[in-house]
Amino acid sequence: MRITVERTSCNFEREALIRPFGFKGGYMGEMWQTAARLTGASGESGLGICTQNVLWSDPRVFASHSESAGNALMFAVLDWALTRVEGQSFETPIELLERLLPEAYAYAKGVCRRDDLKLTFVLNALVGFDNAAWMLYCREKGYKGFDEMIGAEYRAVLPERHGRVACIPLIAYGIPIEQVRQLARDGYFFLKIKIGSDPEKDGSFEKMLEWDCGRLSAIHEAVGGIETAYTDSGRIAYYLDANGRYDSKDRLRRLLDHAKRIGAFERVVLVEEPFAEEYKVDVSDLGVMVAADESAHSDEHARERIELGYGAIALKPTAKTMSMSLKTAKAARSAGVPCFCADLTVSPILVDWNKNVASRLPALPGLKIGAFETNGDQNYRRWDELMSFHPCAAAQWTRPQRGVFHLDGDFYARSGGILEASEHYGELAR
Repeated sequence: MRITVERTSCNFEREALIRPFGFKGGYMGEMWQTAARLTGASGESGLGICTQNVLWSDPRVFASHSESAGNALMFAVLDWALTRVEGQSFETPIELLERLLPEAYAYAKGVCRRDDLKLTFVLNALVGFDNAAWMLYCREKGYKGFDEMIGAEYRAVLPERHGRVACIPLIAYGIPIEQVRQLARDGYFFLKIKIGSDPEKDGSFEKMLEWDCGRLSAIHEAVGGIETAYTDSGRIAYYLDANGRYDSKDRLRRLLDHAKRIGAFERVVLVEEPFAEEYKVDVSDLGVMVAADESAHSDEHARERIELGYGAIALKPTAKTMSMSLKTAKAARSAGVPCFCADLTVSPILVDWNKNVASRLPALPGLKIGAFETNGDQNYRRWDELMSFHPCAAAQWTRPQRGVFHLDGDFYARSGGILEASEHYGELAR
């Protein structure tokens, strides 16, 4: 039975951050939260939400516009996509996204006036659209949970049911060392450390490397001696994220050599997206697991990175859509490459979209439990209020305890609440 979309709607609200959020050499002051609704001919509807991140998805768009203008461009892509699908039918959300994506990409290139626009910009814009399609799909088909929703083909890709999943905090450029130390003391044992800073805003790669080396030294000195039961080493683990800022393997080797000198190298579980995606070089000889994030826009792009020696793929259901993430996870598993879930500083409901995937992925090498990144509580001024918009806000599994989410039968029975409508966002998209 095909599902026909009869009408659509969308809206957004702006969420201020506690402090400027620095990565990719830039800084954000706010995040736009969008809500999208798809209503079928049957009268059933699906509600999806999205956290926009222009700086992450295409930093050139971010740099060439005001922060609000960049967000407005991304929202325009969502609005266009919703209007475009009115009157169309689909069998599955994956089919719908595959059909719409080339058209949406062409439209986005036009409104952004960039023929070289990153595909991640479009995928980020369509997260709420895709989530709404999944919810409508479940309601039309009578599916009650995540496993039933994704079907047998993708259940095989997500075989686990972790009872504990680590919460990976984000150590952005401006996070004070004392705060990092406190996170480790509070039980957070897998730290995502942003590297690739532009400390003097002059684009100097040598100054970037010097800053990164100093930052890693300071963090390792602060937390290197803290013990944990959740890693093979018994010590705090590091996850370095360059967001494509390194210009060469040689410069990255110099950072890794520094890590060896200070005794931090063995703690590095992975290095994420060290190079710009145009810099296609084999990374299998770096001695550390290198992960693709932004460059793995799609399952096809993930395969390209795997051929270049990338040993892990970052899945982002809340940044590249659930549909594309499932396809990418399937491609990675076929190649024997592990996946993990990374954040986009998303709102609490979207945390549970990620958590549903992360809780079913095998643990990364070096870790004893599943793990995924979530850092919204570190960055939003009104995190507690955002949490109140979650349909399962009172559930214990919505909050980590000493750095770990404890996932019980209720979490799996309710699929983290992702298929339950939020009153707040429902009103926003009405």
